[in-house]
Amino acid sequence: MAARILLIEDEQRIAELIARGLQNAGFEVDFVSEGNRGLEMMQARDYDLIILDLMLPDMDGLRVLEKLRNRKLCPPILILSALGAVEDRVKGLERGADDYLSKPFSFNELLARVRALLRRGQPVRERLQVADLVMDVTRRKVSRGGQPIELAPKEFSILEFLMRNAGRPLTRTAIVEHVWEMDYDGLTNIVDVYIRHLRSKIDDRWPHKLIRTVRGIGYMIDAGEKPAGKPAGT
Repeated sequence: MAARILLIEDEQRIAELIARGLQNAGFEVDFVSEGNRGLEMMQARDYDLIILDLMLPDMDGLRVLEKLRNRKLCPPILILSALGAVEDRVKGLERGADDYLSKPFSFNELLARVRALLRRGQPVRERLQVADLVMDVTRRKVSRGGQPIELAPKEFSILEFLMRNAGRPLTRTAIVEHVWEMDYDGLTNIVDVYIRHLRSKIDDRWPHKLIRTVRGIGYMIDAGEKPAGKPAGT
């Protein structure tokens, strides 16, 4: 299941850019423009990470931070603020923020910090399964129907990303940014090439295909309604 992020940011254009970028990277994102609304959202849903602006129209962001930290359970909090002086960063971290990023910022840096906080803040599943396709993340082993499948490192990383987001379409942008940690060049077909490699190894010999092309979006892995059969020719 994709990590769920709450973005509390009152600048509409910035909020939309961040939300769209994080969604393209495979996250679920809710965003609100007021501190009180953010606190209400925290009561209504469980989040894996909060991105908090300090300059909000209804209340001081540090006050929101304090209220969040007073909760029994609180996810990691990343402050995003135009207040970039050393004393501002120190104040935010001392009040309980897990990280602090000053505006203007690079989205790639924001994404890297988000991933780092999520790795720190939640356990990562070590065994993934979609139908009869099984991945042991720790031992870096993959099998389908009990038959081992050898994958190159990038193939393994792409398949892991797909399996952690099973049933959710992932854009080529999200796959490149997650696996290669770089900006997506719309002219490259690197994702399509690697998906073809993966299909040749985990789908071609089976009648039931798991990796699906989502027209106009990208790819996803999904067990579907039919049980996976034995490999063709066995």
